[in-house]
Amino acid sequence: MKTRIKELRAKYDLTQEDLAKKVGVRRETILFLEKGKYMPSLKLAHDVAKVFNCNIEDVFIFKDL
Repeated sequence: MKTRIKELRAKYDLTQEDLAKKVGVRRETILFLEKGKYMPSLKLAHDVAKVFNCNIEDVFIFKDL
């Protein structure tokens, strides 16, 4: 899985810690999401997308799963 989280964080001037606090997870979770090492729950994917005012599909690229 690929994500645009790092790109969107830069656009919104958010650190990993800032985003983690907004969605209620640890900073390490955001790190693993950015690296594609962690598959988010639907709720977490929704919460992250909501922070960036995007659809889930605009943040997470679910190809070849």
